[in-house]
Amino acid sequence: MVDLSESFDKQKMMETLVDPEISSILAELESGEKDSTYLTDKLQLSLNQIKERLSYVIEHNFVTINQSNGNEIFKVDLSKLNKIMESDGNFKNVVDGLTELDQYLN
Repeated sequence: MVDLSESFDKQKMMETLVDPEISSILAELESGEKDSTYLTDKLQLSLNQIKERLSYVIEHNFVTINQSNGNEIFKVDLSKLNKIMESDGNFKNVVDGLTELDQYLN
């Protein structure tokens, strides 16, 4: 079970996670870890820009960075990410609303 008892501002975390630039980076990481070269090429951002945008989620271990062959490997903790999303009623309401809207439009 994922422990979310560590101290971080949940509201700030949710705002961070739904930021379009951050969510695009996280979307790349959802399918598995990615190295810094892949991310910088794909996102057209410098490594420093990626790290700066992810700083809050890295600080609280939602994303980790490891070294491999002189390259930095980014990995998202999907269970931790899903846990905070599931525990946020507002986020669930937004997702449910978007799902209903999508069904209505299609």
